[in-house]
Amino acid sequence: MNAAEPAIRVKGLAKRFGAKTVVDDFAIEVPRGIIMGFLGPNGSGKTTTIRMLCGLLTPDAGEGACLGFDIRTQAGEIKKRVGYMTQRFGLYEDLSIRQNLDFIGRMYDVRPLKARVDEILEQFGLTERRDQLAGALSGGWKQRLALAACVLHRPELLLLDEPTAGVDPNARREFWEMIHELAAAGVTILVSTHYMDEAERCHRIAYLAWGKLLLVGSVDDVVARSGLTTWEVTGADLADLQHKLKGRPGIDMVAAFGTALHVTGTDPAEIEAGIAPFRADPRYTWAPAPASLEDVFIHTLARAGRNGDRP
Repeated sequence: MNAAEPAIRVKGLAKRFGAKTVVDDFAIEVPRGIIMGFLGPNGSGKTTTIRMLCGLLTPDAGEGACLGFDIRTQAGEIKKRVGYMTQRFGLYEDLSIRQNLDFIGRMYDVRPLKARVDEILEQFGLTERRDQLAGALSGGWKQRLALAACVLHRPELLLLDEPTAGVDPNARREFWEMIHELAAAGVTILVSTHYMDEAERCHRIAYLAWGKLLLVGSVDDVVARSGLTTWEVTGADLADLQHKLKGRPGIDMVAAFGTALHVTGTDPAEIEAGIAPFRADPRYTWAPAPASLEDVFIHTLARAGRNGDRP
């Protein structure tokens, strides 16, 4: 594959299960060697979309290529070059770490197998634990082993489906460091996640809802293009204030963020007019704030619902 070509280029992808359209008219280009994050509510079509992009699921409509191969007619070639890690641990818990990697290596006909397994054990810090049963590992070490198994056959593309769900923050950080090392080595990575901090670790993100692509780009671009104006307010009785602010002209969204409220709209003058009656209340402190990625996602989802994009 030409390094200048996108790892993935598709358009018009659609997938239906019975009468339900899960993905509708999806198009995207994913450059080679980047981490592409897929975000969206449960049931938004993230996993179905990623599987179609990788040739693991045949679309009902649309066309495109993954790693230079047609996603419809050359899915077998794509699968050989893809590593797939599910949210749920999928290796054998009654086998040791090394036995699991040996098994996966034989499945992919990795040669020389012993040398490659030794290399992977070292790369992922698993050498000293190689004889430990997989079922005895903590969640973080299980995910580390699962990622090691994914890259054993040197795939060009990794598909990670909510890989850090239920993993503690330190293990999550270490996991993402490994992902970035793989991307730096030229591996293209597609990852679905619900965590905003993980989205911000991706080079680009795609936000889906109800099977439609609503946003795509780098985090900075997505936030900048949103055109949102946000005010942060702190003080007492914020729950009462939140109730009073909701639905006022110029205010599109009021959301609690820890001990503060984020009040968001798209017109700076209108939102200032909307909050003006409450600015003089000594119980509250108001300050302009940069829109967060979560602000953008919540606002985008609400706007899509208002515009009738929700089925």
